[in-house]
Amino acid sequence: MMKLKQLLAVALCAVPAMLAAQNVTTPYSMYGYGILGDRATSMQRQMGSVGYAMNSGRQINVMNPASYASADSLTFLFDMGADVCMLWSQDGSAREHSVGGGLDYVTMQFPISKYMGGSVGLLPYSSVGYAFGNDIAHGTVENQGSGGINELYLGVAGKYAGFSLGVNVSYDFGNIVNDVFANPSSGSTKFEHVMKVRDWNIVIGAQYDLKIDRQNKMVLGLTYSPKKTLRGRTWSTLQEMTQESVPTTVGEMKLNGKYYTPNSFGAGVSYTHERTSRLSVELDYTWQGWKDCLYSPLYSNQNPDLIVFEGMNFNNRQRIAAGAEYTPRLRGNYGQRMTYRAGAYYTDDYLKIKGNGVREFGVTAGVGFPTPEGKTIVNLGVEWKMRQSNPVSLVKENYFNVTLGVNFNEVWFFKRKIR
Repeated sequence: MMKLKQLLAVALCAVPAMLAAQNVTTPYSMYGYGILGDRATSMQRQMGSVGYAMNSGRQINVMNPASYASADSLTFLFDMGADVCMLWSQDGSAREHSVGGGLDYVTMQFPISKYMGGSVGLLPYSSVGYAFGNDIAHGTVENQGSGGINELYLGVAGKYAGFSLGVNVSYDFGNIVNDVFANPSSGSTKFEHVMKVRDWNIVIGAQYDLKIDRQNKMVLGLTYSPKKTLRGRTWSTLQEMTQESVPTTVGEMKLNGKYYTPNSFGAGVSYTHERTSRLSVELDYTWQGWKDCLYSPLYSNQNPDLIVFEGMNFNNRQRIAAGAEYTPRLRGNYGQRMTYRAGAYYTDDYLKIKGNGVREFGVTAGVGFPTPEGKTIVNLGVEWKMRQSNPVSLVKENYFNVTLGVNFNEVWFFKRKIR
């Protein structure tokens, strides 16, 4: 119980840092809900962010809640991760470089019974962060954005005869703020649009373990999240940037029935060989029906025919990812007990910008370092990613990310025999 209280204290202290962290810096995040996350831990990001068919029990897998049922009945897992994001962007002849990052997620997994497990944690659903400017006649325009949507989730899973079924229920919350500063020679005006989300969501997952023999197995995984309306409200204000001025609300409405998140499906297959060494490979596919999701315009309170914030249309999002990890010897020397990982992915994103889609390509790699005193793993990885609109190239972005995660793996529920 003392260890549990210590880890809970660490988690509670880490939450404010996570909520304040700026994990994304890209002008693409000014559209829609920003850049979407995939619920991947640092270990999974090193493998291309796969996870629908992952259930080793050694790491927490929030991507498919059915995996919680495979946790060791004596083991408590605590995982937290952070990253540093370096971005090189090019818009025509203009080039920029920026750095962001911070705490990414906090998760815990615990046994409920021999055939059931649970998990709780905090993850990013989406992230917004950008700052850029343009020249106008007799002045400039500056655009800034920040915030995102977070997921505070609770999950539970059970298994029977090779089948596992799990569910995550989450409280989704956060503010997305988009500011435009008009700076003509005569003064400065701030136009601000805010989206405040206070909602819930659900993810259902299933897995089936197909044991080929004692050393080899395959896992099939599926996840589903239903289309639903967002809850919360959105508003826009206008303010003259003088000492005496106060913001004036020019438009306000509830999100319910006017903003939606999509039907989402995930499917994966993995193969694992484990004897003196361990090899695991996985292939995942994600589909999200964003094309059918409303993102409505915001109209003026004073003039119902005047749009103060444009709505937008989306594309369906598709993602394919592959990853592998290899441990040379499970009981060898330290270098042999290290786990080596690599992966790659391709994404057709949900954003639709001036008739263009947005594509991402990425490759990843990393190493899991076991600590000498126990089963705790330190996961250190790197990721290169390219993002670009298509067919017209608006802004080309190249990312280099460094990810760090610590997965505490402790046997806390073992009852010692009294002699």
